[in-house]
Amino acid sequence: MKKFFLLAAAFVTSMAAMAQAKADEVIKVDTDKYDFGKLKQNVPATVYFTLTNTSDKPIVIENSWAGCGCTTPEVSKAPLAPNASTKIKVGYNAAAMGRFEKDVYVKLAGVQEPKVIKITGEVVSDVVFDAYTKTADYKKAEKARLATYPKDAAKSDKKSK
Repeated sequence: MKKFFLLAAAFVTSMAAMAQAKADEVIKVDTDKYDFGKLKQNVPATVYFTLTNTSDKPIVIENSWAGCGCTTPEVSKAPLAPNASTKIKVGYNAAAMGRFEKDVYVKLAGVQEPKVIKITGEVVSDVVFDAYTKTADYKKAEKARLATYPKDAAKSDKKSK
């Protein structure tokens, strides 16, 4: 009889753990990945992601962080009402040259796994960037990038232009 109760308790506990909401079930992000394209070295860039509460209860963003110090996310920790939206600001310092892909994590209260959003791009020297911005490829890439991403994300703070 004790084995039965122990087994039943283990079953109930495992079901409760599996029933916990996942981040994608309570929030929607306007885009999961943003590509900055080419960035001029040492000219920081910023993008804003829009997070929307898709649940029927208020949610709280407990924390946001990135995998390294070159990427800095900022988000309000105020409760987010059902169907309401907030912005998460993600900055990249563009100090190291080369391609990059960085993960940004958004931890919600009551949700075990954080929501992951990504930023990508390539940091190039001043000379390479200036030459690239004068090409037809640049204009085509910028037009495609701006068409692909939401208006809020496209308003990145690219001071390199």
